[in-house]
Amino acid sequence: MRKVILASELRKAIADWRLAGKRLAFVPTMGNLHAGHLQLVSEARKQADHVVVSIFVNPTQFGAGEDFETYPRTERKDQEKLETAGADLLFLPSVSEMYASDAKTIVSVAGLSELHCGASRPGHFNGVATVVCKLFNLVQPDIALFGLKDFQQLAVIRTMVRDLNFPVEIVGVDTVREPSGLAMSSRNGYLSSEEIKAAPKLYESLCVARDAVLAGKQPYADIEIRAILSLQEVGFQPDYFSICRSSDLKKAETGDKDLVILAAAKLGSTRLIDNVYFSR
Repeated sequence: MRKVILASELRKAIADWRLAGKRLAFVPTMGNLHAGHLQLVSEARKQADHVVVSIFVNPTQFGAGEDFETYPRTERKDQEKLETAGADLLFLPSVSEMYASDAKTIVSVAGLSELHCGASRPGHFNGVATVVCKLFNLVQPDIALFGLKDFQQLAVIRTMVRDLNFPVEIVGVDTVREPSGLAMSSRNGYLSSEEIKAAPKLYESLCVARDAVLAGKQPYADIEIRAILSLQEVGFQPDYFSICRSSDLKKAETGDKDLVILAAAKLGSTRLIDNVYFSR
């Protein structure tokens, strides 16, 4: 696996592959890689001739008081994992390589970016959309793969790609979970041993809510309230728990068929997100 830190080096490698008519897959990450990230690489290898992975802890998607400075950075271990997983190229840029000191351009997906996590983390999805837009321009992939754990992020990226006419196929890959059901996340490392025991309750509450929706005997608002109370009982501080249409992430109504239940909650100082998506 080749590692590059400069955009010019990346473009040279991509140009050589393009000249040879190769299909290119891209997996953008912020590092501290776990089995979920490696599943993305595995799926990418099935669908392309070459796989590019980026590791970049993007400052513009962190808000004031969030964990940008302390976000885990494990470059050496990440590189070893990617080599084993079969990635062809690792793009590891600096902040100054990705952003000019006087950068003025922001990519914003209106409406969708203000819901759910966007309401709690103002500007977060602007940072996500902007950096992914920049990475797509640099890598120019045929296909890009993202985990479905962050369902809203995937929706924002898909909308951006459609609206800006990027010739990139966006593929969502199922969430990889611990045996307990806890969704794998780089932030799980922040959890204490006691919090690790409670953390799977988030996914459990989503599954209970999904089953209640499918049973069709309770108003959606009642299901949401019951889930929030159950999370509070085991020590969570819920941010939101919302039964939504999967198409636009707005509140679902009883006639909607394709649904996603989105949840975010703090456990101690760690903010966890998860979801379940299904059809009625």
